Amino acid sequence: MEENRKFAEKFNYNFPLLCDTDKTLGLAYGACESTADGYAKRISYVISPEGRIAHVFEKVSAATHPEELLSMI
Repeated sequence: MEENRKFAEKFNYNFPLLCDTDKTLGLAYGACESTADGYAKRISYVISPEGRIAHVFEKVSAATHPEELLSMI
């Protein structure tokens, strides 16, 4: 999606951003309850080097979550 590409470029991300327009992933990971949901809930999954879910943050505050994640390392 063009909007995601521009956002990634603006913040110099060196990875593509996911665009879950049909809410397939949102439903699978519990961020949406149905495809009719307007927005997904903010949830973070920390993935281990082995590719497994190591930690789940079910309620995320955009203002404090980066520090919360960094405190884990």
